[in-house]
Amino acid sequence: MTVEQPHSASRFASGPALVLYIAAAKFLLHVLTATRYGIFRDEMYYLACSRHLAWGYVDHPPFTPFIGWIGRHLFGDSPLAVRLLPALAGAALVWLTGKLARDMGGGRFAQALAALAVVVVPIYLVMHSWLTDNVFEDLIWMGCIWFALRAINSGDARYWFWFGALAGVGFENKYSIAFLLLGLLVGVLLTPERGWLKSGYLWLGVLACVLISLPNLLWEVRNNFPFLELIRNIRMSTRDVVRGPLAFILDQALIMNPLLFPLWVGGLVWFFAGRRTGRNAATEVGSSPASEDKSYRLFGWTFIVVLASFIVLKGKNYYVTPVYPMMFAAGAIGLERITSARRAAIWGRNAYAALVIVVGVIFLPLSVPVLSPEAFLRYEDKLGMKPPEFEHQNNGPLPQWFADEFGWEEMVEKVARVYFSLPPEERARTAIFSNGWGEAAAVDYYGAKYGLPPAISKHNNYWIWGPRDYTGESMIILRSDGRDEPELFASVQDMGAVSHPYSRRDEWFHILLCRGLKVDLRMAWPQLKKWD
Repeated sequence: MTVEQPHSASRFASGPALVLYIAAAKFLLHVLTATRYGIFRDEMYYLACSRHLAWGYVDHPPFTPFIGWIGRHLFGDSPLAVRLLPALAGAALVWLTGKLARDMGGGRFAQALAALAVVVVPIYLVMHSWLTDNVFEDLIWMGCIWFALRAINSGDARYWFWFGALAGVGFENKYSIAFLLLGLLVGVLLTPERGWLKSGYLWLGVLACVLISLPNLLWEVRNNFPFLELIRNIRMSTRDVVRGPLAFILDQALIMNPLLFPLWVGGLVWFFAGRRTGRNAATEVGSSPASEDKSYRLFGWTFIVVLASFIVLKGKNYYVTPVYPMMFAAGAIGLERITSARRAAIWGRNAYAALVIVVGVIFLPLSVPVLSPEAFLRYEDKLGMKPPEFEHQNNGPLPQWFADEFGWEEMVEKVARVYFSLPPEERARTAIFSNGWGEAAAVDYYGAKYGLPPAISKHNNYWIWGPRDYTGESMIILRSDGRDEPELFASVQDMGAVSHPYSRRDEWFHILLCRGLKVDLRMAWPQLKKWD
């Protein structure tokens, strides 16, 4: 069998060049669609957190708020500015996936197909459109995999130190990286790579991981582990959609693009059966000889452990998605190798790559706001399919990731009308209080435009930030069903309804102007805490 050699192509048509073109196309797609709808609920929350920098937050570690702080100071806080760094991170993931394919021995076709696969994954297109921890999670996981791969290919243990350092950054971004480390540990123990456990550099990497993640751990300890309390409350609320093992795996095929299912399954087979042959890291400085004929079973075990862990723990179906780029790289290499000897097979694999592009374009409007909401609904109806749900929410006509981009500024504008209808002396004592962090974050995001003060809320990290100096003498209350306020306040006035045809239905509520809270808000604040 003859494996394609990357040097057979010109510099501008080589594997790395094709990967860069694909990465640039993904970046351009997200930039061009960044302002199509509105700002996303979670983005406004991360931006609010970026105005209260700390080593931890109730519902996430500090990395993404820090990135939000950098982005705000470099580019501003418009939707396009907020989404530039996430779009760049998504493009970097495409590039790194192609790099993984190359360093595992893939030729030009394998590198390009692996990179292309990342671009057409629906859930990646959704996640890489926003400033959230998910886009950085994908990149950090694959960065760790690449350092492990370099250590295996080159025999240079120093890569394990950088692996550990990046894993520490991963803990500062999202705790789920623990599952990647568990998978890699199992893979090391079950393969000849267990010899690395004797390496001093590997243990230095462990130390680096601990030290980098320590500030957030200490924050959790000082605050009595709020994240664990949050997770427990979410589990008790039954908010998340829980799938059985078979349904969970079927969801993987759907959210990762059904046409890519044979690619990542083939990648798992290749990790266990494939060998380092042909062009490999052996051609690079510091690499071990290809004649050692090592497999990459370590990464196959990693995938199995990550997938099984989230099935057993009843995690959301998209929690597994950060591990798939390495599966695409492996599957692309396997496809390249089994088809490289015959011209008909080469035509077949090229047809598959073309079909991946076609199906990716068909699914694109379901994940990226390339259509107006009205056109999206017509398109979804013609396709006859709806994406799987991740949470039990009444999302209205649009999927949650689109619904959560509508109605925020309209809500804040109505709040501003109520606020400025008050006499100046009362206005200065009036708190804008929300029962949910989403509305509070929207007030904080759009508030400067409408002259509003920062909002307060009992929900998640807003509770930690407290009621400031408000006593409850006068409050504009958002996202309430109105049942409790008559007992808590001397007077309650309905100031009108908030709704948007494309927003989530829990964002349809009445704005209440409440006066004369019967207890001091500052004294009552500890009992108001809501973490979920």
